[in-house]
Amino acid sequence: MSPEAQLEEAICFAALNVPDAALRATFLERACAGDARLRSAVEELLLAHAGAEDFFAQGRAAVSAPALDAQTAAALRSAVAEMDFTDEQIGSRVGRYQLLQKIGEGGCGMVYLAEQQEPVRRQVALKVIKLGMDTKSVIARFEAERQALALMDHPNIARVLDAGATDTGRPFFVMELVRGTRITKYCDDNNLNTVQRLELFILVCRAIQHAHQKGIIHRDIKPSNILVTLHDGLPVPKVIDFGIAKATEGRLTDNTMFTATEQFVGTPAYMSPEQAEINGLDVDTRSDIYSLGVLLYELLTGRTPFDTAVLMKSGLDEMRRTLREQEPQLPSTMITSLRRTELTLTASQRHAEPPNLISEIKGDLDWIVMKALEKDRARRYETANGLAMEIQRFLDNEPVVARPPSQLYRFQKLVRRNKIVFAAGGAVGLALAIGLGLSTWLFFREREAHARETLLRTEAESRAKITQAVMLVGQGKFDVADAMLSDLKSVPVNPTLDCALAFRSVGTWLAIQGHWQQAGERYAALIQIDQLDGQSQIIHDYQACGVVLVEVGDAQQYARFCQTALTNYAATPDSSILLASIEQPLNKNQIEFLKPLAEASEKRSHSLSSSRLSSWTYMPFALWQYRCGDYEAAIQYCQRSLAQNSRFLACDATLHAILAMADFQRGQTDEAGSELAQGRQLVDQKFQAGLDRGQAGPGYWFDWIYARHLVREATALLHSDSELSGQSDAGQ
Repeated sequence: MSPEAQLEEAICFAALNVPDAALRATFLERACAGDARLRSAVEELLLAHAGAEDFFAQGRAAVSAPALDAQTAAALRSAVAEMDFTDEQIGSRVGRYQLLQKIGEGGCGMVYLAEQQEPVRRQVALKVIKLGMDTKSVIARFEAERQALALMDHPNIARVLDAGATDTGRPFFVMELVRGTRITKYCDDNNLNTVQRLELFILVCRAIQHAHQKGIIHRDIKPSNILVTLHDGLPVPKVIDFGIAKATEGRLTDNTMFTATEQFVGTPAYMSPEQAEINGLDVDTRSDIYSLGVLLYELLTGRTPFDTAVLMKSGLDEMRRTLREQEPQLPSTMITSLRRTELTLTASQRHAEPPNLISEIKGDLDWIVMKALEKDRARRYETANGLAMEIQRFLDNEPVVARPPSQLYRFQKLVRRNKIVFAAGGAVGLALAIGLGLSTWLFFREREAHARETLLRTEAESRAKITQAVMLVGQGKFDVADAMLSDLKSVPVNPTLDCALAFRSVGTWLAIQGHWQQAGERYAALIQIDQLDGQSQIIHDYQACGVVLVEVGDAQQYARFCQTALTNYAATPDSSILLASIEQPLNKNQIEFLKPLAEASEKRSHSLSSSRLSSWTYMPFALWQYRCGDYEAAIQYCQRSLAQNSRFLACDATLHAILAMADFQRGQTDEAGSELAQGRQLVDQKFQAGLDRGQAGPGYWFDWIYARHLVREATALLHSDSELSGQSDAGQ
């Protein structure tokens, strides 16, 4: 850094510590000693750092303040010039990292290429606060960035690896090294066409959606904060620099920065209208949607909706008015208005001819971009995922929801999706030359297109609500999430893991609350869509659904569920627990159907090492033998299971109930009563303490519901015999 630049930064940093605007202006006048160039450079630094418009208004009024005498001014300039501006030296060590090269510089931090020395050797990016910038507010912002990145784990977001402080006490943190190019430059340098640019943009949207789900708003989305690197020859965008990120729930750190009333946060050309209102407390995730819209605009046209240079020259008031009130041109209109040489260059960078590029963007992409850039944030896409799905619909030649569909629009989409069919239909129409037949054919096709569009719109709405439900579940707002799932018109045709998570979490919450009917509805929907999770998770979902349906009390629905569960998953090795899903009595067909499963599962249990044996290993076979009427075998399996002494209390309660019923069937009523008492005691203790999600050891919540169900069955069996004995004694 040159001596002139060091002097400018030193005066700027010193001025930031003068709270009063008038005093700050006087300080600048004295520090710059009449040097107009130096004064102008420092004022630009202050404007970029804090956007303090009022300060400059007062500063201009104070310019005429009397300057210090020449001797005092010279002494001040000399003292400032002698200040130590030394950054961390290349080759020095910060903790266990050796600095190799300076690779970036932000408003408050320096970024170095560093090599980690231990416990592994690898190259990383190390960010440390600049000398002179270690004020409370800057440190809080720096810590907020580290915390924001640490919260996230996504392939398209740079990861935080470590953190600490230098020997001089300045905070630093270590990030994954992203060797990449900003997304716009990468696309232009490689002449990516529109489709390829949109595919990269979808990945960026998903990364921002992940941040939003973690409760983080980026607030400074722009090309320089999205780098594209190559993994196995494929471009992978990485979102970086969460330096002015804001937590939507709670605080990122104990010293989360306060966004002052007069502070501009963000980059003007990518800033949402609500950010321009200078009200940091009123910024939500839809602000990032606007910035994504600006990025999409630039990827398509090579220009931002509002020129950065023009915005900066117009002054703060005019800049804010432009962002709040002025409507940008449509992307296709922007391209059309370019000069011939600029248009040719822009088209060539997108691997297209100018007319084709304009035609490609005009229409759907225009509407998608303009919806993301709505001044009223309530009219933008609600989530980054919603914007990504809209782009995907465009790529799939499906109707987009960004504008009210007309009959002509639906017909155009139908033609694009069914080019061969329409070509054949047109040939037939021309050959027959019957206008009435063609009109009728188009009528039915249009009706089909309308039905498909309705389905797609419903699907899009359902996905948006499910995304919101997942975010609400993460915040513990299960009742609101349940209401949102109740509002769904249909379950998505192509569900995601988020979809399964929403129904599973809300269903569990309802079951623990004892709302069995509603829990049954959530789990019934989960069983329909549960196809993406691992086999173990699916088996758990079937177990939970089974016990919920038992509590609902619909015997026919439960019987259908059991048949579906055994048909779909009985052949899997982890599903032996499903043997316990069939209630007594078993008919001949059920016994024949389940016998191969029982034999295969029992054989597998014998192959397990002693360290893997547990109460759960034999419990299903004990119940299976009891259902088949082999009470001696049932007792043996129960005893083998209890001998494991693994203290799975829910399983133990179930085993005592099985033993009680088997002993009773063998005429050992005293032993049956003792076993039932032990099982009932475990169940009563658990339900008095309160049902929760639980763990695999003591038992998941559905294990305890199932144990209670078997205890009730055993109680009814033993009490029915007592009642019959009482009636017999009365008859005698």
